[in-house]
Amino acid sequence: MSRTDDDTWDITEGVGATALSVARARADETDAERPLYTDPFAHFFIDAAVEAGWRSPFLDDAGATRMMSAYIACRTKQIDDFFTTAGANGLDQVVILAAGLDTRAWRLPWISGTVVYELDQPKVLEFKKRVLAAHAARPATGYVAVPIDLRKDWPKALRQAGFDASRPTAWSAEGLLPYLSAADQDALFEHIDRLSAVGSRLDVEAFGPDFYSAEGLARRRARIEQAREAARAAGRPEVPDPSRLWYLEPRTDVARWLTERGWEVSTITAVDLMEHYERQAPEDLEELVPDTTFVEAQKL
Repeated sequence: MSRTDDDTWDITEGVGATALSVARARADETDAERPLYTDPFAHFFIDAAVEAGWRSPFLDDAGATRMMSAYIACRTKQIDDFFTTAGANGLDQVVILAAGLDTRAWRLPWISGTVVYELDQPKVLEFKKRVLAAHAARPATGYVAVPIDLRKDWPKALRQAGFDASRPTAWSAEGLLPYLSAADQDALFEHIDRLSAVGSRLDVEAFGPDFYSAEGLARRRARIEQAREAARAAGRPEVPDPSRLWYLEPRTDVARWLTERGWEVSTITAVDLMEHYERQAPEDLEELVPDTTFVEAQKL
């Protein structure tokens, strides 16, 4: 699937299919002996997709699959903790950008009165709504789905859904930025800054220069070709190349951008985060850890 400025997707295709891969990783973590978190809803999405004909191309015992599952587990836990801390500091308005099959509105212990706004493509949010309703799953707090392409006028849609820009907000942007052009990324943060009252908090999975570089791309594609060969040998579907869905362009440094606009910023690299949660990659798979930094910020 090649990208265009107005492309859309269902849950089993293109960018949407990446949400299924994340749900699969969250289901695996939930089943782990000592999980960093539990997501009892993740299996529902996988089961529904399989019933509709989807098959995961990834081999469960492949080293790269295990490493990426560990990365996603650490990423998920880090953002869970971010929202829990935000709530403990009184923030009860939450916006999850490119929510995908995220179920934090259903599984986290929100403070009383919290409202969670989820933004994503209409077909993705409809799939999630349908699957969770089939299992009689109810949000643990106030929940508002905002079906909108983040390249469109999403601030208007968010306000129309009840968002109050005068109140501090906890924002997250997880697994999102490479799927936006550099210009759309800049616009995203401009919107967040304008919509954020003093005291608002933001958690971003930011991608470093190596992630977008030709050298980094070559390494990932070599690994993907190895995974494709293994999948073909096992009779599995073809392994997709997610880099074909990314905009591989130079980017604004997220932490610097926020600091220059009066946000107080702290960061932790993916490598350090995985070490913190005792999920560090084996030496032979270290190069597969994404060149990402988790940026937490508070507007002063």
